[in-house]
Amino acid sequence: MFLRALAIRSPFSTKATEAAVTSTSTPGLARFNTSTDSAALAVLHEVCASSAWGSKLLAQRPYATAEDLFAASDAALAELDVKDLQEAMAGHPPIGRPKPGDPTSAREQRGMAGASEALKAELLELNLAYQEKFGHVFLICATGATGEQMRDAVKTRIGNTSEEEREIVRTELGKINRIRLTRLVEEDKD
Repeated sequence: MFLRALAIRSPFSTKATEAAVTSTSTPGLARFNTSTDSAALAVLHEVCASSAWGSKLLAQRPYATAEDLFAASDAALAELDVKDLQEAMAGHPPIGRPKPGDPTSAREQRGMAGASEALKAELLELNLAYQEKFGHVFLICATGATGEQMRDAVKTRIGNTSEEEREIVRTELGKINRIRLTRLVEEDKD
């Protein structure tokens, strides 16, 4: 493995600095590291709607490895306050109702694709009750989960306190961010 220097520009300075980046970075990670600040922020916003989270990740570029990016994501997520978490959750559609035309939303909620109308109606009712209690969308890492598993999770979590639920949401958001960041760094498009 060899190191190469990567010229980067801080959002707080017009002067470029150099940072070592290993040659083992994936094409997606290299593209993310070298993209403009505005392009990188736009990509990060697609991963997580929290502007605080995105700004923290942007400020730490370049990342030598995907694991470095994941660690920075986890650290930034741990620092989010209630307002930041609400902003992050606002970027997620309700379970069972993916954003029209959004392939990420559809892919992540694939477990609902074959759900019966009765299950979809039950989940809608549970989602509304959850939103009424907590004031935000029910957030779960739905990738790989069936409609029944998601329904059961809402039923269980609706009994939580706001504080308990906030920490569960933080954990679920971390899982979602990790999956989305993995897709970002593994993309091999020019």
